Amino acid sequence: MSQSPDQDPRRIAIFDTSLRDGEQAPGFSMNTVRKLKLAHALAALKVDVMEVGFAAASPGDAEAIHAIASEIGSAPGAPMLCSLARANERDIDAAERALGPAKNTRLHLFFGTSDLHLAAKHQMEKPEALATIERAIEMGRGRFTEIEFSAEDALRTDPAFLKEVLECAAAAGADVLNVPDTVGYTSPEEIYALFADLTVNVARPDHVVFSTHNHNDLGMAVANSLAAVRGGAGQIECTINGIGERAGNCALEEVVMALKTRPDHYRANTGVDTRQIFAVSRLLGEVTGNAPPRNKAIVGRNAFAHEAGIHQHGVLADRRTYEIMSPEDIGLPSNALVLGKHSGKHALRARLAALGHGDMGDNRFEKLYADFKRLADTRREVTDNDLCDLIAEDGRGHTWELVRVEMRTGTKAKERPTAKVTLDHTTRGRLTTIGHGTGPFEALTDAFCVAAEVKEGMLESIDAHQLSREMEIEVGLTVDGVSITGRSQHTDVVIAAAEALLAAFNNHARAQETSRLANAA
Repeated sequence: MSQSPDQDPRRIAIFDTSLRDGEQAPGFSMNTVRKLKLAHALAALKVDVMEVGFAAASPGDAEAIHAIASEIGSAPGAPMLCSLARANERDIDAAERALGPAKNTRLHLFFGTSDLHLAAKHQMEKPEALATIERAIEMGRGRFTEIEFSAEDALRTDPAFLKEVLECAAAAGADVLNVPDTVGYTSPEEIYALFADLTVNVARPDHVVFSTHNHNDLGMAVANSLAAVRGGAGQIECTINGIGERAGNCALEEVVMALKTRPDHYRANTGVDTRQIFAVSRLLGEVTGNAPPRNKAIVGRNAFAHEAGIHQHGVLADRRTYEIMSPEDIGLPSNALVLGKHSGKHALRARLAALGHGDMGDNRFEKLYADFKRLADTRREVTDNDLCDLIAEDGRGHTWELVRVEMRTGTKAKERPTAKVTLDHTTRGRLTTIGHGTGPFEALTDAFCVAAEVKEGMLESIDAHQLSREMEIEVGLTVDGVSITGRSQHTDVVIAAAEALLAAFNNHARAQETSRLANAA
């Protein structure tokens, strides 16, 4: 059921299951407070449906669903809230209670329909399975805004029986028919053919929508979801960063940006506010302690980063040369030119200008470039602090230099982490300050803010990655209403964090000085 080029784009609903299918994966479990925080971000992202849990699975899940329904479910423009349920009365009752405060609700019933599931899980013959599905949907009808039915393990279900199941569900009152690849078994060609067949040959009321739900066991969840859309699916089920059981689910950010970037091919769009994507991805990493890999499409740290000199030159001239999307489209302020051994002169000049050294003469720049290349051969990445060290002989390097850092933490509730830093300032000399916080990073930030005589400073983000023997840390802060960032690498995590903060405050100091000189001129 692919569209002809002259047809208007179809609106595809985005069903986010980060708080259900994603959260149940090992390492991604969230308590109610964290689920609420992420739910607010998903609402800002403008997903159409938010599956917020499995009410009958545990009291904790039911509590979280009820809390989200109470806080978000009645707000204007809120997404439809959904709870998973098995095809029995107990689960349906639990879902209704948990979703009670929400204005728009969906019951998501599932039942395994493959021969394997019928025999191993349900011990049922096909007629009994059909009766069970029909009875469950009728039981939920009128108690929720919508009902979705999922034929679990649909891609391994006998095609003729799958059609029978879906027609039975639609006739009983299901509004959405989900055809999930529960074990990540299918291929794009296969799932396209299946959806093209189902959307044409399954009898159903006009309003009933087909949905696709794909797992990533063979690395094809996004490709399969897009193929299903081309075959006629009207809803994609997905998760932030692709989290989920085993190898995960279809990644929301990837499938949404594919539709946005290639409207000519897919002839489809979504209602997602893509400018919120990066913020939601980072928040999920923070609340679960699992940041996406550097090379993760769309939201990975390298997604809009360039180190190769040829690429950097092209991006500086016109970023469309090597970027098919704008970083601003997902909420990133700009692309990143990563300085390393592959970088060229154009990237180095751009970074020096950003650090307030754009007026460097040609002779000095050529010497600095040679020094930079020698240093880059020994480092994974050349940081802002490294560049300042290279130009320090001109007397225009660091405003601040780190002399010593000490950290004290404890396991008792009253023992708040304490950081002690000793710094050298170009005009104020040597200072030693002490900072406190709920964690070591906050304590370090507090100590730096005291030294810099900041009126109001707050640590906004920490991005830490293990690189062989070194820890790379990037910090983001708000200092007196101004956002600043810094990055550093070191084998000692405390020193890496302190030097990242040092880079941030040096960047801030140079920006202030550059602004002062410009205003004076």
